[in-house]
Amino acid sequence: MNVINLTHPHSFNANDLSPTVLALGYFDGVHLGHKKVITTAKKIADQRGYKSAVMTFHPHPAVVLRNSVEHGECITSIADKEEEIRKLGIDTLYIVQFCHSFAELLPQQFVDQYIIDLNVKHVVAGFDYTYGRLGKGTMETLPFHSREKFTQTVIDKVVEKNEKISSTLIRELIHEGNMQILPHYLGRYYTMHGKVIHGEKRGRLLGFPTANIELFAKYILPPTGVYAVRIFVNNRYYNGVLNIGFKPTFHDETKIKLAIEAHIFDFNESIYGEQVIIEWHQRLRQEQKFQSVEQLISQIHADKEDALRYFGAIRH
Repeated sequence: MNVINLTHPHSFNANDLSPTVLALGYFDGVHLGHKKVITTAKKIADQRGYKSAVMTFHPHPAVVLRNSVEHGECITSIADKEEEIRKLGIDTLYIVQFCHSFAELLPQQFVDQYIIDLNVKHVVAGFDYTYGRLGKGTMETLPFHSREKFTQTVIDKVVEKNEKISSTLIRELIHEGNMQILPHYLGRYYTMHGKVIHGEKRGRLLGFPTANIELFAKYILPPTGVYAVRIFVNNRYYNGVLNIGFKPTFHDETKIKLAIEAHIFDFNESIYGEQVIIEWHQRLRQEQKFQSVEQLISQIHADKEDALRYFGAIRH
């Protein structure tokens, strides 16, 4: 997949590029609704002998226009998004740098410069996709703005378990800690990429060595607590338990930063500095303060047993 970063104004014209079917959207999460838009674009491109492309934007428009802290946190980082779109067999990914001057484009200017000038022959987008200044352009106005240079396909809302699949819904589920429900909407488990860093090394003294993980992006974090997870490291996945929180048994949580620590089952290698993927499966309990180290160790044993039962159950 060819990745093209576009800054406004870009310098391409239609003669520079192959005829293309373009999927339009922000695509945070690349969830099942997004995948329907993208795979429809690929299918049409294959049928018509065109190249397939996806256009996304970075950072989130709300971050630029409203300084939104909420939208500064992502389901998928731009690197994760690229990886998920690559898996769908797309030829080209356009990443448009969203800035104030780009946001000021009138709908017709957006269509002229970011669709027609990129030699797009067909556009695929969700029914609620908007474009141009203040989102004045819609899928209903797109045929008018197309200047008869391209056609379009509108994807209706995708529903699972009577819920519209949306990034907003997925954000809510993550904030609630409902990790086991996410695959119904994402089409996969929620993941985060990071690297292993040095921590307090207290886990080893407790008999449960942990990998302290520093995330590569501002992911949306689930509530503090203990989770059944899988950790991808050294080219394979391992089951484990993960604590995200402030370790209140040992610290005043107002004085330390949030920590993410994973105890990886059947694993005893040194992996400091290694890149890892956290695959979130199920919340086991909330974080709590224990009266003694012995109580904490007993609870960690129980957490491990709960996680082992969970992974045993999903294998069957």
